[in-house]
Amino acid sequence: MADLRAISDAARNLADRAIDAARKLTQGGETIDDHQVVVERVAYAATEARVIADLVEAPPELAAAARVATAELAAALRHRLEPVAPALGLGELRYDETTRAAIAEQLAPEAVEAVGEAAIASAGRLAWPLDEILSEVRANVRAFAEREVLPHAERIHHKDELVPERFIEEMAKAGYFGLSIPEKYGGHELGNLAMILTTEELSRASLAAAGSLITRPEILAKALLAGGTEDQKQTWLPRLASGEIMAAISVTEPNVGSDVASVSCRAERTQGGWEITGAKAWCTFAGRADVIALLARTDADLAKGSRGLTLFIVDKPRFLGHDFEASQPGGGTLSGKADRTPGYRGMHSFTLAFDRWLVPDAQLVGGEAGIGRGFALQMAGFAAGRLQTGGRACGVTQAALEQTARYVGERKQFGRAIGDYGLTRYHLGRMAARLTAARAITYAAARGMDGDERQAAPLAAMAKLFSCDVAVEVTQLGQMLHGGWGYAEEYPISRYVADAQVLPIFEGVKPILALKVVGRALLGRSV
Repeated sequence: MADLRAISDAARNLADRAIDAARKLTQGGETIDDHQVVVERVAYAATEARVIADLVEAPPELAAAARVATAELAAALRHRLEPVAPALGLGELRYDETTRAAIAEQLAPEAVEAVGEAAIASAGRLAWPLDEILSEVRANVRAFAEREVLPHAERIHHKDELVPERFIEEMAKAGYFGLSIPEKYGGHELGNLAMILTTEELSRASLAAAGSLITRPEILAKALLAGGTEDQKQTWLPRLASGEIMAAISVTEPNVGSDVASVSCRAERTQGGWEITGAKAWCTFAGRADVIALLARTDADLAKGSRGLTLFIVDKPRFLGHDFEASQPGGGTLSGKADRTPGYRGMHSFTLAFDRWLVPDAQLVGGEAGIGRGFALQMAGFAAGRLQTGGRACGVTQAALEQTARYVGERKQFGRAIGDYGLTRYHLGRMAARLTAARAITYAAARGMDGDERQAAPLAAMAKLFSCDVAVEVTQLGQMLHGGWGYAEEYPISRYVADAQVLPIFEGVKPILALKVVGRALLGRSV
């Protein structure tokens, strides 16, 4: 792996030069919005450099794919920075002759084709070696997903059905909802990597019908662990871990997306609690959910921005359809309507309207001390959500690789299986390499979150940023290799393409994630 380390060092050097120059240009991140294009490119280049560093540590069994991915990323990093080099005052960006030769060697057509040939031979089963416990976790979840989820995935997608109750019941029995909840609160606390492997395998079967089910309880659980009262932890965490209650997360509003500090849905104090009034949008699983973790404005002074926001746990009845209405004895009402989407069907995302919907005092997260802290608590949950999205992206990518590898091995044109052609193998090699890269940073972020969640939050954002792009690229490449049948709904690859499109959008839309999360973390301090 000596060549890979040399490439990694060279890529890191370019990225560090760009980060240092961007830090000066933006005055330590204070003027990011005045240099958005520069910052976005620097943030993504830094992410690619981090992926390369993680690929150097890839297991020997994945060395060939890691070599291709490393060389491709190093070449992309330089090209990404070249257009903004003058603005950064960097001049010409080049690798030395030895590095260029190493990159060229790893990207030689025969090297990439060899990775593709191996992927076809294994029917796309590209597994990352793990220790005994994690291997068992992955194997058990894969068996569950293939038995319970996969046979129903296409029907749920085509008919826009709700996630079957059986999925939730069986996942609860298997303990999937308590993977990151401490044992004293009814969880298993197997760690973030076990959680990612679970999410990945469920997403491989169906992103919408299974892969996202554990994410929302996870986000609420992290917020409670970060700032809930002990009574709240004792009350809610065991119920989340057991699957007794399902949670939805409500932050976005019809006119507020990434600018969370501008949330206007308000919570006004009343006798015994708070009344919620306002509209929310893109609240996934809101119909079926038993509770909604809702961010609302408790301080009417909009100038206070995020300091005026508070997090509530909002009870609601279960509804299994695409729209609902609910009322409370005191006159409060809540209605919701699912928005139709081309993919990610099964969970259903709702636009909600609250009118004086009463929430008891006991369900203000953090109690009185939690007033005005909702933004910080929600962000603690979102870091975990972004990490899970990296895992979901890896699952969809794995599914696309497997489906495509099988198809090109069986489909014949001009008297030969199309998998026998060099260009097909080359494309499969790139798909396998990209998946290996996505797993490298996502698994590294999971291990980092196990150590220090706050410190590792920017890495989780990088994992989400990169892996979601990989899912979009690989699913579309797989669709292209299916030819006309890739556009037919009879083949699962069309579902993977539709589902992958949402990944760079939720849990932090790509441009904002690059600028406001990754960029700010890079430029506001030394990394």
